[in-house]
Amino acid sequence: MQSYGRTSVHEFLGDFVVFRNLIPLDERLPTLDDVRERAGVAAGVTPRKSEPAYARVIAALLEAARRLEAPKGKLERLIYVGDTRMNDGTAFANIATAGRWPGLAFIAAEKAEPEPPQIVQMSETTAGTLFLADRWADLTEFEAFSEDRGFPIDGGTVIIVDLDKTAVGARGRNDHVINQARVEAVQRTVGDLLGEAFDEDAFRSAYDALNQSEFHPFTGDNQDYLAYICLILGSGLYHLDRLVDRVEGQRLTSFGAFIAEVDDRRAELPPNLREIHDRIYRRVQAGDPTPFKAFRYSEFRATVERMGCLDDQASAEDLLSSEIVITQEVREAAHRWQAAGALLFGLSDKPDEASIPTCDLAAQGFLPIHRVETHAVGEA
Repeated sequence: MQSYGRTSVHEFLGDFVVFRNLIPLDERLPTLDDVRERAGVAAGVTPRKSEPAYARVIAALLEAARRLEAPKGKLERLIYVGDTRMNDGTAFANIATAGRWPGLAFIAAEKAEPEPPQIVQMSETTAGTLFLADRWADLTEFEAFSEDRGFPIDGGTVIIVDLDKTAVGARGRNDHVINQARVEAVQRTVGDLLGEAFDEDAFRSAYDALNQSEFHPFTGDNQDYLAYICLILGSGLYHLDRLVDRVEGQRLTSFGAFIAEVDDRRAELPPNLREIHDRIYRRVQAGDPTPFKAFRYSEFRATVERMGCLDDQASAEDLLSSEIVITQEVREAAHRWQAAGALLFGLSDKPDEASIPTCDLAAQGFLPIHRVETHAVGEA
């Protein structure tokens, strides 16, 4: 591994970036509200990344971006670069369908002992193929594969680059630092709210126990929900062992049921927790997938603190261990694709509150995470 100096995602994607709220950072592009009717999205609903409605919104944004970059250009094919076969693979297939584009997807997760890439056809009804790799450096092999398939990368190609654990914090290589920032943000938020009553060991036990795939039906695989559950456990209103027993016994099957129970017992909470519960409960009832705003604001700070935090003499190993870095292989490929005329667009399911500074922080000089400089690291 080698360090390639400091840069930012903005260097190769510009502001063609959208986070969970589907409001592009480039203000020339339409927002979710601008394309709701066309995309068939009901008022007040923000579709998630794996949903067909999300894909229809993204397809509309990509067409608008192409018109900005090349008014007479037409998108004819899709390439998707991501890190998870299920989540990114589903989003890729949906977007290809929504845009009526044939597609190829490069999905990578670095492994210590990599095997040759696998080629997987999505389905007979989806004109999409997955290129599954164990090394981010296999992007060059993917480009050769694309050429061999008669799938050119040119002005008719749109390339979606997933941000989290792909462009930054590459899965299998550097993603643990992103996870550390998120856990620290949960701990800071819960600790600040509980004050002297905060028990760090009890918090870690609860977080580690519930942040497992077998509890996803209960937590919704939603870190806001998990942070709230840890807060309520820390208050003493519930106990971890009894909660786990009820969830495993399917006597408590959803976060919605849990927060409704807490609302029935809200009078037992201290006044400050009662207030934060009320805010979160209202947002959950309104369908907000990011209801614990205080946690997400803390996540933004914890993430930025881990970007570009080491000096330029730090070794690649130290950077990968302690800093959220840019994936050099993705960066280099992005530059090649841009030179060929392709449209590049960045997607992230990370909440806007964890990705864009508040007005107060922006006034202090904080930048959206895609503009924050950090080191780029990749295979030499």
